[in-house]
Amino acid sequence: MKRIALLTACVALAATAGAQRPAPFVIAETGEAFGDLDDAVRAIGNRQGTIRIAPGRYGDCAVQEAGIIAFVADQPGTAIFDGGTCEGKATLVLRGRAASVEGLTFTNISVSDGNGAGIRIEEGDLDVVDSLFTDSQSGILSAADPSSAIRIDRSTFRRLGKRPDGNGAHPVYIGYYGSLTVTNSRFEQGTGAHYLKSRAPIVQILNNSFDDSRGEQTNYHIDLSVGASGRIAGNTFVQGTDKENYATMIAVAPEGREHSSNGLVVENNRAWVSPGFRWSTVFVGDWSGENPVVRNNELGDQISSYDRR
Repeated sequence: MKRIALLTACVALAATAGAQRPAPFVIAETGEAFGDLDDAVRAIGNRQGTIRIAPGRYGDCAVQEAGIIAFVADQPGTAIFDGGTCEGKATLVLRGRAASVEGLTFTNISVSDGNGAGIRIEEGDLDVVDSLFTDSQSGILSAADPSSAIRIDRSTFRRLGKRPDGNGAHPVYIGYYGSLTVTNSRFEQGTGAHYLKSRAPIVQILNNSFDDSRGEQTNYHIDLSVGASGRIAGNTFVQGTDKENYATMIAVAPEGREHSSNGLVVENNRAWVSPGFRWSTVFVGDWSGENPVVRNNELGDQISSYDRR
């Protein structure tokens, strides 16, 4: 009888503890707590707010329709969004006035059209800091908003890039946004397509690592699809051996010249090839017909500096 009573007490205690477990999504400004991320987003509405996210693994997704929202992990790296998607697009679908993401992990994101992303940014400014995107079809994918800017800092994009049919989503694919800034971030172990693809007219790609040594069927490290001005500087690049396209590392306007590349400077980068790389490659391949500046880059064997295509 004592054992039964003790067991009953333990079960009751566990049930009480479970019932009292705090909701993981808290609006910092009001203290409101929610069990579902999308409910917290809707509660902020058109206002400005911060959603603090407790450690845990979540299948949630959310759509931001308005306002300015910060999605912030209580402890960086411990809030993991695993597989959840909204609208058949992404874990976070963002089309408010602005959004920021800090300290979150996105993993196992897959949708039927092959473009499943941790973040789909459709409108407004976006800042991403200290976040990890891994084992998915895409990390960050944008629509077009020429009046807004995207900034990515201290984040990692790992094992991303292949659709189910083998054609490529990209770890980062930015459409016709006003500008793109990527700093102090890491791209590695791509599973197809380009590591960083952008149609923005202005880019700042500074102090990042593009490590293709364990990539699979990858393409360009950086693809400025329709040209761009700005700087690509202070980065390191490793060209891997399993390439869909081994001939070019940074591509300027390979899909046509829509933005001027006269103001593009590629300088003070380091690049080398992995052991076993059998071909020659070009650091900057230029289809723009303009005059980007390529200078002071430290290039290993089998890499030539510049080629006008």
